[in-house]
Amino acid sequence: MNVLSHEVSHSFHITTLVIFLLAIFHTLFANYFTMWSERIQKKYSAKSKELPVSFFIEILHFFGEIEVIFGLWVIPLMITITSFYGWKTAVDYLDSRTYIEPMFVVVIMSVTATKPIIQVAERGLSFLASRFGGGVRAWWISILTLGPILGSFITEAGAMTLCSLLLARHFFTYAPAKKLAYGTLGLLFVNISMGGLLTNFAAPPILVIRRIWDWSSLYMLNHFGIKSIVGIVLTGLIYFFLFRKDFERMEKSRRKSGNNEDGDESKPVPAWIVVTHLLFLGWIVFNSHYPPVFIGAFLLFLAFHQATLQHQFPVQLKRPLLVGLFLAGLFIHGGLQEWWIAHILKNPETKPMMFITMVLTMFNDNAAVIYLSSLLPTLTPEVKYAIMSGAVVGGGLTVIANAPNPAGLVILKKFFGGKVSPLYLFVAAFLPTMIFYLIFRFFPNPVF
Repeated sequence: MNVLSHEVSHSFHITTLVIFLLAIFHTLFANYFTMWSERIQKKYSAKSKELPVSFFIEILHFFGEIEVIFGLWVIPLMITITSFYGWKTAVDYLDSRTYIEPMFVVVIMSVTATKPIIQVAERGLSFLASRFGGGVRAWWISILTLGPILGSFITEAGAMTLCSLLLARHFFTYAPAKKLAYGTLGLLFVNISMGGLLTNFAAPPILVIRRIWDWSSLYMLNHFGIKSIVGIVLTGLIYFFLFRKDFERMEKSRRKSGNNEDGDESKPVPAWIVVTHLLFLGWIVFNSHYPPVFIGAFLLFLAFHQATLQHQFPVQLKRPLLVGLFLAGLFIHGGLQEWWIAHILKNPETKPMMFITMVLTMFNDNAAVIYLSSLLPTLTPEVKYAIMSGAVVGGGLTVIANAPNPAGLVILKKFFGGKVSPLYLFVAAFLPTMIFYLIFRFFPNPVF
């Protein structure tokens, strides 16, 4: 492992792997900490002012927050590196990690969640929804088809933020049945992972290798993008058909409650403010690999936001910062797992490689898997296609499989009682994942 200046021992490898697995298991069972804290809260509700009880409840609730888990497990990881090689090596390792993606996700989530950007996206999707007759069903199919494809232009993180906010307002607010709610979340995660493949700058795994493998936007559109569009439309229609009765119940609920989606927050923002926001967004996306540029632009954006506050939502940095922490922690842990992932990927063969990378992606961010693949010296174009296909196809099966997933989770988990079941999410994402797998597995040739 190049990052550590000392020879790495086998016991160190095993220890860091155990810590990484414990972090993953913590992610999978985070809901139990939340449920535990809620039970104690109810039990001691009469004594809630007592400091020991309230402190313990808050600690349990903190352990149940998925977004902080990987950052939390960095602490025992740092202790481990220090005990083996000393504090300087531990700090040097942290400094060797690249945090561009976490920083960019914080910035792009904050910008795309502003009122002018949301209104532009909402009006565009409203036009499409009106073609389908309006209502819950029309908004659902519009957001889950066109929304992910926007990810090829405003990045997957931006598309995830917009789609999640619009689903919260036009779909989840009408209390869908549990199966439909999880089906929607699973389909959202899968489609976002696939929707950024029309260009070579929007999806995290593509950013990693676009220069190394010399993949242009035209190459992405030809080999991946068009197939992704077909899959997104197909999976949306299949889920739409499977849950048609649930949609009918939701339409009745919407009509009874009245459509109060209009209000003060729907007052149109002046065009010059909208244009300025779009320019900021385009500039930040265009410079997504240059932190001094996009962070500097973000600071200017915050100043502009403050100056036009009467036309804005308040800036909410908590959610973006939590997602950034999640990704940074994942990158820190993932950097020490190269030894076993690279072993699995060596001597690759085309046929099993797509399935192997899809499975690896479930337990590692797909950009990390692709980065390790890019280190292999002799990959044929067919193997590169198989590796990338597996990584993006598996990007919706777990929260940690694709960088934008935590952003959607943070926004939508309140509609799941504050806790999203990893098992239900996996089941919900399995069918669309398999459809994309079949499309990319059996149609590997470029479209034109």
